[in-house]
Amino acid sequence: MKSHNRHPVSPQTGFTLVEIMVGLAIGLLATIVIMQVFSVFEAQKRTTTGSADAQTNGNIALYEIQRELQMAGYPLIPYGLPGVADSALECATLSINGTTDNTTPNRLSPLVISDGGTSGGSDTITIRYGSSLSGGIPVQITATPVPSASLPSPAIDVPLTSNMGCSNNDIALIINGAACAMTPVAASGVPVANSSVPSTTTTVTLTNNPALPANIAVPNALFSCLGNSWNEITYAVNTATGNLERSAGGVTTPMVAGIVNLQAQYGIALTASSNQINQWVDATGVWATPGMTLANRNRIKAIRLAIVARNAKMETSVVTNGCSSTAPNGPCSWDATSANPPTASPAPPIDLRAYPNWQQYRYRVFDTIIPLRNMVWYKGTL
Repeated sequence: MKSHNRHPVSPQTGFTLVEIMVGLAIGLLATIVIMQVFSVFEAQKRTTTGSADAQTNGNIALYEIQRELQMAGYPLIPYGLPGVADSALECATLSINGTTDNTTPNRLSPLVISDGGTSGGSDTITIRYGSSLSGGIPVQITATPVPSASLPSPAIDVPLTSNMGCSNNDIALIINGAACAMTPVAASGVPVANSSVPSTTTTVTLTNNPALPANIAVPNALFSCLGNSWNEITYAVNTATGNLERSAGGVTTPMVAGIVNLQAQYGIALTASSNQINQWVDATGVWATPGMTLANRNRIKAIRLAIVARNAKMETSVVTNGCSSTAPNGPCSWDATSANPPTASPAPPIDLRAYPNWQQYRYRVFDTIIPLRNMVWYKGTL
C-alpha cells in the first residue's frame, strides 16, 4: 500500500469584510475631522487676512487725505491788520478769470465739507491749495497797470514793488480790500523772476482775457502768485464700488479699495482770531455749503475725520452690531467726549445700510484730528 503525505490546510489570512468596513468608517471620520479643522483654519485665515487688508487700506486712506489737508490754504499768506479786509481769507467778492464766483463760501476757502445727510451717509471733502514754490508772498501794486509792451491787447503789465516769486503761467491773486480776483500770468512777455534769481524788472504781465473787474488792479492793492495751479481736490466714497475716490480737474481716480464710509466735522473756534477749538460741528445749518458766511468759515481751525474700512470677507452670521440705539446702522465713528470741547459735540452717526448684509462684515474705524495750519497762521490778521 502506498502512503500519502497530507499537509495541514493553512487557516485563512487577511481582513474580513467587517474589518474593512470598520477601517473605512474610521478613515472617513478622520478625513471629516481633518477637513473640518482645515475649513475652520482657512476661515480664520481669510478673516485675519481681510482684517489686515482693511487695516492697511484704512491707514493709506487716512494718510492720503491727511497729507493734502495739511496743504489746505497754501500759499494764502497771512497779511495785514486784524479787523481790516486786506487778506485772501477776507475776500467778500471773488472773480475767477473775469467771471464772478458765486460759491459760498468762495473758492479761496481752503476746506469744504459736504454733509452726507442726517442718516449718516458718507461725507465729501474738498481741499484747495496752490503750488507756488515761493510761498505766494504778497506785494503791492505801485501804479495803474498799462497795456503790455511785449504782448498784444488786452494783455497788461502790472507794476509791483517786486515780482520775486512769480513765474510765467502762474495764477495771480489780486486783493483790493474785500474785492479779489484770480487771473493767469502770461505764458510769455515781460520776464518774471523765478524762485532764486531776481528779475531786472518789477512788473508782471497778465493776459487780462477776460478782462479784470474794475477797481481791482489799482495802486496799493496786493498781488501774489499762487503757482501754476489752484488745486481743487475732492475726496468721496463711491458706495457702488466701495472705493475712496479722488477727483481733480474733472478726473476721478479710485484711490483705496474697501473704504465704505467717510465722516468729517469742522473744529471751530469762538472767533476767527482764536485758535482754540470750542466745538466740533457737522457741515449742516449755518456750517453747510452753500450758504456758509466768511465770518463762520474763518472760525474753522481743524477737521476731524473718521474713515471706515471693511473686511472683504462676508461672514455667515452677524459679526458687527450698531453703535447705539440712536445710531444702529453702523459702528461708532469716535467717542464724542474724547476731544473734550467746551461745547457739546455729538459724534456723527455712520450708516452702512447702502451695503447689503452690512452686519455680516467686519470693519475698522480710523479717526484723527488735523489742524488746518494755514488757517491757524491767520490768527493775527482776522
